[in-house]
Formats: sequence, C-alpha cells, structure tokens
Amino acid sequence: MKYVLDTHTHTIFSGHAYTTWLENVREAAKKGIEVLATTDHGPSMPGGPHIFYFNNLKTLPREVEGLIHLRGCEANIMNFKGELDISDSLQQKLDIIIASLHEVCLAPGTRKENTQALLRVMENPSVDIIGHSGNPAFPIFEEEVIKKAGEKNVLIEINNGSFFSRAGSEYNCKNIARLCKENGVKVVLGSDAHTAFQIGDFTKAHNILKEVEMPEELIMNTNKNKILQYLKNKGKLKDIRVDY
Repeated sequence: MKYVLDTHTHTIFSGHAYTTWLENVREAAKKGIEVLATTDHGPSMPGGPHIFYFNNLKTLPREVEGLIHLRGCEANIMNFKGELDISDSLQQKLDIIIASLHEVCLAPGTRKENTQALLRVMENPSVDIIGHSGNPAFPIFEEEVIKKAGEKNVLIEINNGSFFSRAGSEYNCKNIARLCKENGVKVVLGSDAHTAFQIGDFTKAHNILKEVEMPEELIMNTNKNKILQYLKNKGKLKDIRVDY
C-alpha cells in the first residue's frame, strides 16, 4: 500500500526538532509525498514557537517542490475541558489542527479525566485530528473516544513516532485501530517527524493496520484527495481545487 501524505511533521521551530521547513519539503518530495503538513507544537510546549509564527504561516507557498503544503499546528490540550493553547481566531486561519495531550502541558489525570479532555476537544469544529491517542501516559476509555470521533468526523491518528518515543503505545494503538475499523472511523498515519528523514515513515503504523485488516477506505493516506476533500468539507482550503 502506498502512502502519499504526512499530516504530522515538525521543524526546528518546535524547539526539539532538527531540520528546517525547506529541508522537510525537499525530503518529502524525494520520497513521493504529495501532501505535507507542517504541524509545529503549539506555543505552550517548552521551546515552542511564538504565536506570531503560526499567524505568519500564510507566507509559505501552497505548492512547492511538486507537493501541496498544509499550514498547521499540533496544538496542546491544556486542561480537561479540552481547551487548546491557540486562540479560536488563529485556529480558523490554519489548514489543519492536531489536538494532542502532552505531559509537559497537562499532567495526566484519571482515565475519566483524560477521556473527557479528548471528548471535549472534539466538540471544537477546528480540530481535525486527535494526535497519538495511544499514549499510555494518558489512559483513556478508548471506545468512547472512537465513537465520539465518528460522531464529530474527527480523524484518529496512528502515530508512527510513538512506537519509539512512548513505550507501551503498540498495544493501545492496535486496540484503537481495531475500534476504528469496527466503528467505521477514519484513521490517518502521522510520522511525527522531528527530522526530515522520518517524514513518510509509517513502517510500524502500517504493520498495525495490516494486523487489524484495516480497509483502505478508512485510511486517509492512500490518496491526497481524501485529506484535501475532508478539509474542504470543513470549510478549509478554499484556495485548493480537488479533482477526482
């Protein structure tokens, strides 16, 4: 199965990543990526970019090196009410938003509290993807989260980087993938690249999908038009035409 988009990548502006935007773009193009999202951490992440950085993403070209570039953010969920660390007005300016729980921004709560954070953040129409929900540091009631994602048309990420940086993620991700299949909820593979060389690497995430026999129609990465049309249906990407 060929994957042609990566919706979760970081640049040096995330503070703990190591390659520039242009280095990421060029490496992605070399690998045959057709849609690349830059989703640097929200400003509450230690070392993360100032809010001005996200406001100025509009200056980056939409099409470059033969790929379509999406201007995004991996926003931090700041409390169990599901509030993010970027304003509503900024959220509406971005092409794609991943909402994620990170221990340095919110201390893990009970399973009920962590689940509530994800359920509430999915009430936000600007949120497109729930990032690395298999993180064992934040145990959740997985079925509740998956069913809410289906109800709100939010994508569930299978994060390839988690298998290296979040020990114990594999079991959780496998169960989440299985629940997505059973409930017809769409998944998106994200590399969570912190260097250009990790972009488009979904090896371990692919193995999870293969193991649960995930149908291709539920995997967003197999055709660039899937993600583009999804975002357009949410009122985003008004400057992009999608041809089938």
